[in-house]
Amino acid sequence: MTAPVVVGYTATDAGGDAVALGARLARALGTGLHLVIVLPNEGTRSAAVAPERAYEDHLRAQGKRWLQDAMTSVPSDLERHGHVRFADSYAEGLIAAGEEFGARLIVVGTARGGLFGRHTLGSVASELLHSSTIPVALAPAGTAQEVDLRLPIGRITIAVGSRPGAEALLEEGTALAADSRSDVRLVSLVPFDAPPGLDTGELRQVGAKHGEGVLAAARAALPQGIAVETAHAPGDSVEDAVAHLDWLPGEVVLVGSSRLAQPRRLFLGSTAAKMLHELPVPMIVVPRSRRTPTD
Repeated sequence: MTAPVVVGYTATDAGGDAVALGARLARALGTGLHLVIVLPNEGTRSAAVAPERAYEDHLRAQGKRWLQDAMTSVPSDLERHGHVRFADSYAEGLIAAGEEFGARLIVVGTARGGLFGRHTLGSVASELLHSSTIPVALAPAGTAQEVDLRLPIGRITIAVGSRPGAEALLEEGTALAADSRSDVRLVSLVPFDAPPGLDTGELRQVGAKHGEGVLAAARAALPQGIAVETAHAPGDSVEDAVAHLDWLPGEVVLVGSSRLAQPRRLFLGSTAAKMLHELPVPMIVVPRSRRTPTD
């Protein structure tokens, strides 16, 4: 079995969205699912709360009940496990669990309050996207209500630019496609990464040349039977370009983390953040250099 999928669970609608996406991804990749709920350490609790073992036991018992409820929504044929962890921060506890289990992905939900089916980053997802050593998948609001948990990955779109981390992103995207037997669409972000001053014709030439090179690399990395194509995202801005792309049922998007990120860590850059608000499908953010479960 390949590296598992770890879900950061909270007893909220966003937590249900994360479980739904995590189950879909685990099924598509033929792997197991670990649901992790992170509770605060004694030092992060209010001073009014006595640091007694009985209170920690109460929290742990409540966390286990929440996890049990969550696991009833996971198809019974999927291997799944529940874990209660204590940490100084939610992101810290979740990353530690992901590293312990050798996770392929960490999945979290996004905050409510934006457009239905879109992403709005809450504090947990934001902290995770600025510190994780493991690729992070974001479940759009409403995933649990709108998506069949048995829905395969319809297609993997890889938004590839020319900044540091592009090779790791392509490697991760093609590996996910190979393991899930999903077709691949390559969308070049080079026109948005290009230096100012280039006219429209020059931007198209740069984007086309980059697309040809990435297409050749993806074809060489993918097994036979998996289709790969390039797509032009028209528009004067990242948001406009994303809004003009078509999306298949079950599709996911992969993007790289910012050039500001430390190697093997995430940092959500401005381009990915702009895409996030327009995407109606899950986004997976990949660290600048590839991490393997044995690292």
